[in-house]
Amino acid sequence: MTTHISADAWIAVLRHVYDQLADLVRGLDADGLARPSACSDWDVAQVLAHLGSGTEIGTAILEAALAARDGPGPDFNQPVWDRWNALDNPAKAAGFLEHAGNLVAAYEALDAVTQADLRVKLPFFPEPVDVATLVRLRTSEFTHHGWDVRVAFAPTATLHPAAVALMIDHSGDFLAYIGKADRFEGGPATIVVETTDPARSYALTIADAVSLSEAIPDADATLRLPAESWLRLTYGRLPPDHTPADVTLTGDITLDNLRRVFPGV
Repeated sequence: MTTHISADAWIAVLRHVYDQLADLVRGLDADGLARPSACSDWDVAQVLAHLGSGTEIGTAILEAALAARDGPGPDFNQPVWDRWNALDNPAKAAGFLEHAGNLVAAYEALDAVTQADLRVKLPFFPEPVDVATLVRLRTSEFTHHGWDVRVAFAPTATLHPAAVALMIDHSGDFLAYIGKADRFEGGPATIVVETTDPARSYALTIADAVSLSEAIPDADATLRLPAESWLRLTYGRLPPDHTPADVTLTGDITLDNLRRVFPGV
């Protein structure tokens, strides 16, 4: 199910996603930065601080890998988060633009050999990852949290289409970790998931855990929806007021039941 996508393709899409969000952020005033985002309990500036602190940490991790030395230890992150949380809203926005922009530029500066050969140790992965995986994770983070910000100003906003085109083939990668099978009401179930733009077909299984596999002919229900809506559902970002009209679910399973399985990250 997972398609290999080159590092430079991910880097190019991350640039598009960053630029889209940065263009909006540069025009925000104090009221805009204080507006509630789609991310629970966070205003727009707090989302930007989350992204900014994450890119500061990500830059330190990348620099350590390029220098062939150990990355930041377990005590590195908390002081970074504390410092960002203490900033006022304009400083959070400015910091996001600077640090996130610098990390995207650092990825762009990697030559072809480095993109192919570099391995980066992440604290939540058992083995070092390649550059394509590293940038894919950052792209997912920017795409979903960027939506949290953009939808606060445009209720019909969708995930960046270029990101969706790459992320869709990785939509099952972390379902075992982010999916909450114990919150599903009813017994084990298999749901056919059919997406558009791009078209894909999967089997979503909810049992002891949540998993995604190739579609099967017999299932308990069929979910049809745009690919970007499927991605938002798995990341807890498909509430009723941001669910397109062309999302349909046939069978005895409700969309609210599926929303409980994916509370968000």
